[in-house]
Amino acid sequence: MKAIFETGGKQYYVSENDVIYVEKLANEVGSDVVFDNVLYVDGKVGNPVKNAKVICNVLKHGRQKKIVVFKYRPKKKYRKKQGHRQPYTKLVVKKIEK
Repeated sequence: MKAIFETGGKQYYVSENDVIYVEKLANEVGSDVVFDNVLYVDGKVGNPVKNAKVICNVLKHGRQKKIVVFKYRPKKKYRKKQGHRQPYTKLVVKKIEK
């Protein structure tokens, strides 16, 4: 069974037992998260689909690799170097209900 759900302003296309990385959630490691903003479940399309849920288990929280943001203005002696690490939550999809 496949589903598309939305969280953190992004949409994820998943099936059962998939491991996904989403924007950081406030849930504790080992707890379950229920997403009810499901946009598609096996042929049913809606915004959101009624009575559809995606149940996930939180595996861990972490931060992604660092990206470097470098800004400069040519011939003006302006340089600015920043780094950024985006926090994430690793989930495993346990069950998709429709």
